Amino acid sequence: MELERAKRKIIEAHTIAISGHINPDGDSIGSLLALGLALKKLGKKIYMVSADGVPKLYRNLPGAARIRKKVPFPVDLAITVDCSNKEILGDTYAMFRKSKDILEIDHHEFRRPFGTIQVVDHKAAAVGELIYLLLKKLRIGIGARIGQNLLTSLVVETNSFRLPNVRAFTFRMCADLMRRGVDFYKLVDMVYWSKSNESAILTGICLSRCVFLKHGRLAWSIIKRRDFRKVGGKDEDVDAAADEIRSIKGVKIAVLFREKNKKLLRVSLRSKDNLNVASIAETFGGGGHFDVAGCSIPNSKKTITKLLSLAKKSL
Repeated sequence: MELERAKRKIIEAHTIAISGHINPDGDSIGSLLALGLALKKLGKKIYMVSADGVPKLYRNLPGAARIRKKVPFPVDLAITVDCSNKEILGDTYAMFRKSKDILEIDHHEFRRPFGTIQVVDHKAAAVGELIYLLLKKLRIGIGARIGQNLLTSLVVETNSFRLPNVRAFTFRMCADLMRRGVDFYKLVDMVYWSKSNESAILTGICLSRCVFLKHGRLAWSIIKRRDFRKVGGKDEDVDAAADEIRSIKGVKIAVLFREKNKKLLRVSLRSKDNLNVASIAETFGGGGHFDVAGCSIPNSKKTITKLLSLAKKSL
């Protein structure tokens, strides 16, 4: 990892923009906020960016109200968190590429590098772990506000410490953040035990439509735009549905298709037993981890069939 070089570039920069990926999750938003709040302590001009805004679930995190959708102008240093390629930055990349340097902070196994500096470790359970190490390197104090965002990254990316990406360092970091005043119970309650009515109903629809293939080892479902309109929900309300499908006994690969419009589907892939779903996502221009990946595909039966065929071959 280029921690020392990253430290030097951060210290040299006057203006810094930080962005996560489109369709942001807790790892992306938590890491973005933790780093943004920390670098403000150095007296830098900081712009925190999320092209798709902040999901409802994370709007009460410290600093979330400061996140904007666009960077107003090129900056000295552009930092991306949790981005395995430039495409998942969305429209933000057009402005980032005009910056003097781009620092990538990421933990994906499957990547297409695009920056000038990389702080990358695919063994890290979450990008929050790398932000934590970088802040230690910069000797920036981690209080409860920064700590809450870092712990959000850990909790969400490990599915509350239940996924195989968890390592001993993950627990040591969690313990350190709790000692610094972060309320673990309150955070887990917010992320996992406080579903909205819309989320509960839409997740139920996804589960009710599950189709099981390969003797129950592959399960897939689809949620349509009309479903969202019927309950007044949003795309983010089914973020956990793919994990729910994966949790069904016997399922090794779960696939959830979300209808974005008449021409496009967003696909969430999940797996168990170290089955590689990232390779499936990469076939369609997406990416991710062995067990958590995603992509977008044309909204057609032919493409759905092709993706499911690849999933079958992975078993």
